[in-house]
Amino acid sequence: MRIGIMIGADGTTRGIDDVIAIAKRAETLGFGAVWMANIFSFDAITALTLIGRETDKVALGTAVVPTYPRHPTAIAQQALTAASATGNRFYLGIGLSHQVVIENMLGFSYAKPARHMREYLTVLGPLLRGETVNFDGEEYRVHGVALTVPGAEPVPVIVAALGPAMLKLTGELADGTTTWMVGPKTMAGHIIPTIGAAARDAGKPDPIIVGGFPVVLTNKPDEARQAIAQQLTIYGQLPSYRAMLDREGAKGPADIALAGDENYLRGEIKRLESIGVTDFNAAITAGDTATYDRTLEFLASFA
Repeated sequence: MRIGIMIGADGTTRGIDDVIAIAKRAETLGFGAVWMANIFSFDAITALTLIGRETDKVALGTAVVPTYPRHPTAIAQQALTAASATGNRFYLGIGLSHQVVIENMLGFSYAKPARHMREYLTVLGPLLRGETVNFDGEEYRVHGVALTVPGAEPVPVIVAALGPAMLKLTGELADGTTTWMVGPKTMAGHIIPTIGAAARDAGKPDPIIVGGFPVVLTNKPDEARQAIAQQLTIYGQLPSYRAMLDREGAKGPADIALAGDENYLRGEIKRLESIGVTDFNAAITAGDTATYDRTLEFLASFA
């Protein structure tokens, strides 16, 4: 299992030089991947491209870029450029985002998200493989489009898929999924078997499973979980995440967070590896710099 860290979720409090420095430090410590959130701050694809120019081997992935605001031909061009610029270490993570953002804030229809994602992937996938697209759908009609980006190899596509319909079409049309607010029981009983079966039915390899978790190394787990509960309250209210927490039997984000000492964290990470998580994505939720550093260095021991 590859060990990675999430950066950029707090992008509004850090400058781009700081974000690049965190990624460089992660590579130096031996982490296998750096994943970057695309919220209302830095553009994750651009930031990871910059990071890739100052690192040598760490994998770089978005977690995730919302699909609705960007036409699939545009995001394909960005992704292939990022791949070329980073020695083909780039993974394109995409997702639907949430109705409150896409419909209420941006004005797109969120009426048929599964149809949207199926059409999106049908256009995006061939472009990332250097093929010509001819497609007529309800949302996208693309004809005779092909992209040639020197130095770029096919870019893996990872979808933030949680529900059954999204997991099935992701297994069929993409390379894997990335999760957030999903506990280990739900990973083992729902996420991994559903997407895995869809991939097998489509004649594809076992999918990439990126498991994102809030993580903090601490000897005061109860206090840490209280802080996490306050910090991540919104995630327990968004419908897609709420559904996953309910599947897990969790009251809120703090219940699926990994907060504890070295033995506890070691056991939980090994547990995730044993159920089929291929990439562990640690979102370090520390209240101070010292705790962040201790957690980062402990996680590096796995990498």
